[in-house]
Amino acid sequence: MATDLQDLFAFLAVVQAGGFREGARASGTSASRLSESVRRLETRLGVRLLNRTTRSVLPTEAGARLAERLVPALGEVESALDVVNSFRDRPTGTLRLNVPANVARIVLPSIVTPFLKTYPEIKLEVIVEDSFVDMLAAGCDAGIRYDERLEQDMIAVPIGPRFQRFATAASPEYLNARGRPEHPRDLLTHACLRGQFAGGAIPTWEFERDGEIVRVDPSGPLMVRLGAAVDLVVEAAVGGLGVVHLFEDWLRPHLDSGTLEPLLEPWWQTFTGPFLYYSGRRHLPAPLRAFVDFIRAR
Repeated sequence: MATDLQDLFAFLAVVQAGGFREGARASGTSASRLSESVRRLETRLGVRLLNRTTRSVLPTEAGARLAERLVPALGEVESALDVVNSFRDRPTGTLRLNVPANVARIVLPSIVTPFLKTYPEIKLEVIVEDSFVDMLAAGCDAGIRYDERLEQDMIAVPIGPRFQRFATAASPEYLNARGRPEHPRDLLTHACLRGQFAGGAIPTWEFERDGEIVRVDPSGPLMVRLGAAVDLVVEAAVGGLGVVHLFEDWLRPHLDSGTLEPLLEPWWQTFTGPFLYYSGRRHLPAPLRAFVDFIRAR
């Protein structure tokens, strides 16, 4: 039975990661071992579970049905085994968090080091992803998102700053050449540096003052995929290429140093900070319980 469970876990790791190499990285094993486990499982069941090509690995209809049922079932198995963790002096295991790029850059740096020093037997894996995903289906224990994007039936714990703002800025060099906008709509005549979600949507820039909300959709010379590439937008703004609209915390070092000048500050929109969220329908793994307690204590 132990071997059968290992094969099932291996199959699910490949499906969730979208490939053998990716699954191996996520599960801490080798791609050849995962391939052998999946092949053994297919032989025992007498049905093909994965369609393998040189470019992709996708579940067959039978594989997709099996994976769908395995997610909650194997989750219960892991939860049952994790109960033993409560009898240890110190929790151990792996904690997988799914977070957007701004949280990885702004919120987690002040939390990760003291948490892992407090719990040295816990291994933390951070998956940075700006698109909203099914956290459990992606093999993560918890996620960090903003309140308007939380899934139902999830428990939410505040983490990081309770309020944040979007800031608008440009370099003095750019503003001396192009002028300083006095209203958000003035940005329509400026070179604006934009971001795009993985699904292709380009978020509009939103401003608010005295209850009035203004949304603008400006154009400019640079567009990047939201996430790690946002640093490129910031550096382009510092270099004088155009106007940037981003989390104030992300821009703050440049605003303080004067390499970027704040624009339209009375219009900067304030919003609620992020939340750590996790399913309330299952036993909390010991590493996640330790992280939740750590966050609440802060």
